[in-house]
Amino acid sequence: MAIDGKLLRGARNALENKRKEQTEQRDRRAYEVYKKSPRIKEIDTSLRATMAELIGIALGGEATAELSDIKARNIRLQNERKSELGKAGFSEDYLDEKFYCNECKDTGYINAKMCRCLSELYKEEQKASLSNLFKLGSETFDSFDLSYYDDTPSFDTGISPRSSMKLVYDTCLEYARKFGSKSMNLFFCGAPGLGKTFLSASIARIVADNGFSVVYDIAGAMFSKFEDAKFSKTDSLEETRDEIKRYLECDLLIIDDLGTEMTTVFTVSVLYDIINTRLVSNKKTIVSSNLTIDELTCRYSQQIMSRLEGEYQVLMFYGDDIRKKRKESLYAD
Repeated sequence: MAIDGKLLRGARNALENKRKEQTEQRDRRAYEVYKKSPRIKEIDTSLRATMAELIGIALGGEATAELSDIKARNIRLQNERKSELGKAGFSEDYLDEKFYCNECKDTGYINAKMCRCLSELYKEEQKASLSNLFKLGSETFDSFDLSYYDDTPSFDTGISPRSSMKLVYDTCLEYARKFGSKSMNLFFCGAPGLGKTFLSASIARIVADNGFSVVYDIAGAMFSKFEDAKFSKTDSLEETRDEIKRYLECDLLIIDDLGTEMTTVFTVSVLYDIINTRLVSNKKTIVSSNLTIDELTCRYSQQIMSRLEGEYQVLMFYGDDIRKKRKESLYAD
């Protein structure tokens, strides 16, 4: 699984903020205790001094008698501290350092392996990065309603749009559950409003929850970032280049609305580079378009279309615009 550097930085920053919150809470507890019992503050100052002495002796060599005296003094101070905390109405561990994660002590790692806490924060960053895709908040396979698709068999094929979309749905669900290095690339093709983005989001939720890195963008916005990077059209050039790196290296890239952008020699070249680079590195991609295969062939190079048709599983979306049907059903209610 590829680790997304941008998301990992965000997760680390989130963990650091949680660590700061714990420190601030500890400082507030200390202020509360010291205000009620100045003697405890004096004891803590003395304890820090004895620790400094112990470190100094350890670095300077053995001094057995002096070391024993300091240790004995340290124990007496600790015992007095416990007693004073009790007298002031606080528990013995009230001023102890506390962590957001007790497993890794807020370092984010255990034996060089990412801790559960950092992994969860990484997943939160992943979901936040897909917020443009999760527009409704309900894009899941469970909420995909096949009843919006006509169950009347087609005159040409004898198959209804609902039956065709049931096959598309089952394929996408299986793809999401079993996503990995052996998965196919997917190409969603069909008219607007038939669920291409919805099923892309449903796949993204499961794949991201399983720990894979997922990046989503509309084709036009993605091409603009490549243009900005190539011609240095942005002040945040390094950030833009990081975004491009994410497009090329994530486990699953979702390119939405291919064909809505202004097609130029540059965008065709960028699209070829993305598709080819990801195929060579065995990274998986989902491309969706409102255009037909013939329309895409006229707009893009034969090299691109041969890869889309040859290296991608093409899923045709059938039916009438379900967004309109949903709107009509809401007004009907």
